Amino acid sequence: MHLLLLMPDHLHALVSFPDGEQMKKVMASFKEHTAKRAGIGWQRDFFDHRLRAEESFEEKANYIRMNPVRKRLVAAPDDWIWKWEPGDQANGGPGGPALPRV
Repeated sequence: MHLLLLMPDHLHALVSFPDGEQMKKVMASFKEHTAKRAGIGWQRDFFDHRLRAEESFEEKANYIRMNPVRKRLVAAPDDWIWKWEPGDQANGGPGGPALPRV
């Protein structure tokens, strides 16, 4: 997991899958687990976009981080508390608080 950002009506995730893991099966397990644990009602399918060699990982991460700003929910990406990245002190990184529980 590289980046997880929760919006009011959808979730953005930037993840890598190990060789041999099928994205569809991993996502189905994730949805099943979170549905049971947090009572989330997921839509049937999901939209995926695979990064190609010419695409920038950081460009896509920044696009995701800017989503709450584009929707006018916050003024700056760092103001959005419903985000998690490894090492993110503000939202569950080492030494930081966890994301608010649902």
